[in-house]
Amino acid sequence: MTLAIILVVAAALALTFILSITVSRSLQVSNASLAGRIQPLDLEAFRNLTDAVEDQYLRGRLRPADFRSVRRERLRAMAAYVQVAGRNATVLVRIGQSALSANDPCTAEAARQLVEQALLLRRNATFALLRIYVALAWPNSDSDARRVLHRYEQLNGSAMLLGRLQNPAVPVRISAGL
Repeated sequence: MTLAIILVVAAALALTFILSITVSRSLQVSNASLAGRIQPLDLEAFRNLTDAVEDQYLRGRLRPADFRSVRRERLRAMAAYVQVAGRNATVLVRIGQSALSANDPCTAEAARQLVEQALLLRRNATFALLRIYVALAWPNSDSDARRVLHRYEQLNGSAMLLGRLQNPAVPVRISAGL
């Protein structure tokens, strides 16, 4: 009976060991392959979609039914931009986390700031998507994705700083217009 218990415990430990090695190897992804997952975002187009003055202009020039239709199309486009920004933030969190253990204190600090800003952007993107989906149902309501745009611009600067510190020869770009 004790031999059976010992064999079961040994088998469980071996299985745990094999699974931990498998998981750790699958999580070890290079920053280069992570950086390839970043989709550049056209900040000027995103800025245009979030501009309240542009919405007021359209509201004044279009019939109410046409305005609601155009507004919904703009909201769908805005949601697509916010989703890309959120996905890019997720990738940048992983890049930043892998750089946190750098020997250089400047690189580690840049990585910490990148992770903080990326996590904040992910949270803001989630709330912005919720507001955009509400605005799709009621086009006259406010969608306010400007916070996501502002945070994304900050995140762009942090990503470029970390990229320059890690590898000065390779530029990091998360925006299409820069």
